[in-house]
Amino acid sequence: MDGATYKILEIDPYLEPYKSDIEARMRRYESTKKQILGDEESLSSFASGHLYFGLHRVRGGWCYREWAPGADGMALIGDFNGWDRTSHPMKKNSDGVWEIMIKGKDALPHGSKVKVEVRSRGRTLDRIPLYIRRVVQDPGSKAFDGQVWNPEKSYVWKNKRFDPADIGAPLIYESHVGMASSDPKVTTYREYTEFLLPRVKALGYNAIQLMAIMEHPYYGSFGYQVSNFFAASSRFGTPEELKELVDTAHGMGIAVIMDIVHSHAASNALEGIAEFDGTDCQFFHQGPRGSHLAWGTKLFNYAKPEVLHFLLSNLKFWLEEYRFDGFRFDGVTSMLYHDHGLGGVFDNYGKYFSLNTDVEAVTYLQLAAALCKELKPGLILISEDMSGMPGMCLPLSFGGVGFDYRLGMGTPDFWIRTLKERPDEHWNMGQLWHELSQRRPQEKVVGYCESHDQALVGDKTIMFWLADKEMYWHMDKEPNLIIDRAMALHKMIRLITCTCAGEGYLNFMGNEFGHPEWIDFPREENGWSYHYARRRWDLADNPELRYQFLQRFDQAMIGMAREHGLLAHPSKLIYHSEQQKILVYRKNRHLFLFNFHPNSDCRTPISLDGDAEYRQVLHTNWKEFGGYNDSGPQSLVAKSNIGHPKLEVFIEKRSAMVFEEANG
Repeated sequence: MDGATYKILEIDPYLEPYKSDIEARMRRYESTKKQILGDEESLSSFASGHLYFGLHRVRGGWCYREWAPGADGMALIGDFNGWDRTSHPMKKNSDGVWEIMIKGKDALPHGSKVKVEVRSRGRTLDRIPLYIRRVVQDPGSKAFDGQVWNPEKSYVWKNKRFDPADIGAPLIYESHVGMASSDPKVTTYREYTEFLLPRVKALGYNAIQLMAIMEHPYYGSFGYQVSNFFAASSRFGTPEELKELVDTAHGMGIAVIMDIVHSHAASNALEGIAEFDGTDCQFFHQGPRGSHLAWGTKLFNYAKPEVLHFLLSNLKFWLEEYRFDGFRFDGVTSMLYHDHGLGGVFDNYGKYFSLNTDVEAVTYLQLAAALCKELKPGLILISEDMSGMPGMCLPLSFGGVGFDYRLGMGTPDFWIRTLKERPDEHWNMGQLWHELSQRRPQEKVVGYCESHDQALVGDKTIMFWLADKEMYWHMDKEPNLIIDRAMALHKMIRLITCTCAGEGYLNFMGNEFGHPEWIDFPREENGWSYHYARRRWDLADNPELRYQFLQRFDQAMIGMAREHGLLAHPSKLIYHSEQQKILVYRKNRHLFLFNFHPNSDCRTPISLDGDAEYRQVLHTNWKEFGGYNDSGPQSLVAKSNIGHPKLEVFIEKRSAMVFEEANG
C-alpha cells in the first residue's frame, strides 16, 4: 500500500505529523498477514483451526488433536474409557501438535465427559480440551468438564439468509440471557427466545447484543472472564437452543451481535486455556506482561502466529456455527496500550502513537476486522475503545483498523458525572452539545446514555440517580415532584442521546423503563441470591405504575428513529440559550426542541433556512408518556420576515418536542 493514498490523512489532517506511524501500522498488517497466510489464499482458509483441532467425527471413529508445545505427554480421558489414564495416549507430531485416533463411531457417546491429561515438567495436569464445544459443571463438586456434543439431529436453520446490513443503523438492545427473566434464577436460551425476543421486537430495536455467551466459570464476571472460547455457556442451555435463539431473531428481522472477549482470558488453569500445556507462555506473554493486575486475567501474545490462528478461528467459528451477525469487541483499550489505558487521558495525538501502544494488538484487530468482512461483508463490528484511537472505525484501505463503530463511552460518563455533581438548573447547554456531538470525522459511534456498566452494584442507573429512594414508594400515578422531574429528564436524556450521540444507539435491557434496581450477581456476600440478577418486567407491565410510561416513550422514540432513518443523518445545532436552557437542532427533515430549564416555559423564535410547515410527531410531555398534554396533531409554520424565515415555538419546562417538515 502506498502511504500517500491513505485517506485517513485527508479525513483528519491533524494526523499528518503521524503519517509515518500510519504507514508503519499498515506495513505491519501486510507483513503479518503475509507471514501467517503462507500458501493460503485467504484469511478465511487460515482461520480454520476449529475444523482441524479438537474432537471430530471421521470415517471409522474419532480424531482428537491439540496444540500443546510445552507438553511432554498427553492422554485423552473421560467417561468413554473409565477415566483410564493409560488407555488412550496421544502422539506428538510436528510443531507441538498432539493427535489420537479413536476407532468406532460410537466410541465417544454424545453427552459423555472428557478431559485431557497433560504431563509437563514433572507435573500431571487435567485440562479441558482447547476447542471443546461444550463445558458443563458438576452440581455437586462444582468441577467443570468438557462434554462430547454430537446429537443425532443437528439444528435445522429456518432462516437461510439474513444480512445485518439490511437493518440500517443499529438500534441495539444489550442483553444478558441469564438475567432476562423476572424470576430470581438463571434464565435459559429458550426462555429468552420465547419471552424477551417478542418484547425486543415490540420495542422496535433491530439488534440484540448478547453478553456472557462464551463459557465462563464465574457467573458474576458478566461473561468477561472467558475460560472456553469455543463453548457456548451451558448454564443457559444447549448449543441447539442458542442457535434457535439466533434463528428466531433473524425471523423477526433482528440482528444478533455477540460480545467477544479477545482482550484477555480467565486465569483459571483447571477450567480454561491458562497453562494448558504446563507453561504460562503458550497463549500469553511471559512474566508481568502476561497478567492484567487490575482484572486478575491473562493477556494474549498477539505476536505469536499460533495465537492469531486460535483467535481468528474463534471468530470464524461463532460466525459460521451460530450465525452471529457481528461482534462487540470487549476491552479494546486494554489491548491497545501496554498500560491498558488505566488512568490515562488521551489529550493529544502523540499518546496514540507512542511506545505505550501495543502495535501487535493493533495488527490483530486489523486482521480480525479483515477476516470478519471477508466472511460476512455486512456484519457489524463494534469496538469498546474509550481512548478514541484514530482510524479505529475507518476501512483498512483508508489506513484504519477496519471496525464499523466505536462505543461512545464518554457519553454515559458525562451523564452520570453531571447527575452526581450538578443540579439541572446549572447544566451548561454548550457543554452538553459538545459532549454529544464530538466525534472523529467519518468514524461512526454507537451512542448510549447508560449500559450494563452503570447498573452494577456501586453505581446507579440514570433513573436511580434522578429519583433515588422515591422510586420505591412513589412510582404510582399520584403526583410527586421528585418522580415528575426524574421521568421528565429520563425521557429527555434518552431522546437527545439517541438522536445526537452516534450513528447507532444502545440500551441495556430494562433501562428503557427506568429499572429501579442495580445488578448484583449471586455471591457469598449476598447469600448467593439471584434477587438482583434479574429484570423486573412486572413493573413495566403493571398498569398502576409509571414505569409503563417510560417504556412507552422509549418505544415511540426508537420507532421514530427507525422509521425515518434518523441516525443516518448528522445533527445541526440551530439555536441554544444558556439562560433559557434551550437546545434546538435539526436532523434531515426533523426539528428537535429541548427546554432543560427546571422552572421556566418559554416562547422562542428560531431562525430557519426557508419557509416550511412542520407537524409535531413526538412530545415528552404527552399523557401517554406520563406527562400532562393531550397528544394530537400540532402544526407550526415558519414564515419569512424580510427574507429570514422564523418559527415561533412555545416550549414547556423540562420537555422536548420533535417536529417533522411536512412539505419538504
